[in-house]
Amino acid sequence: MASFKITISDTKGKSMSRELKDSDANPLLGLQLGDEADAAIMGLDGKIRITGGSDKSGIPMRRDIHGAARKAVLLTKGVGLQEAESGQRFRKLMRGNTISEEIYQINCRFDGILESDKT
Repeated sequence: MASFKITISDTKGKSMSRELKDSDANPLLGLQLGDEADAAIMGLDGKIRITGGSDKSGIPMRRDIHGAARKAVLLTKGVGLQEAESGQRFRKLMRGNTISEEIYQINCRFDGILESDKT
């Protein structure tokens, strides 16, 4: 059973969090970073673009790693690498760009403006 914690950010910089479980979360399985999905699954009108995420251990997803598996990759800069001087490379454990059941948090960008949560 899939369960995701979703953080949605709009164009004005406001963000909100939602939790999707079971059948509500199934439309997101198999999507990749950069894909668009209908925001109706979160109760919003419009589209959302998946920008990132992490698994239950906090290992971030990376756009240039294909699949859903964890892989140790050699990085010089970018997502998952905080400090690297010129010429340095680090081997880091990263998650692929496909959403699977192992993913815990998903970051999204909403194409509209989020209204205040009235619940």
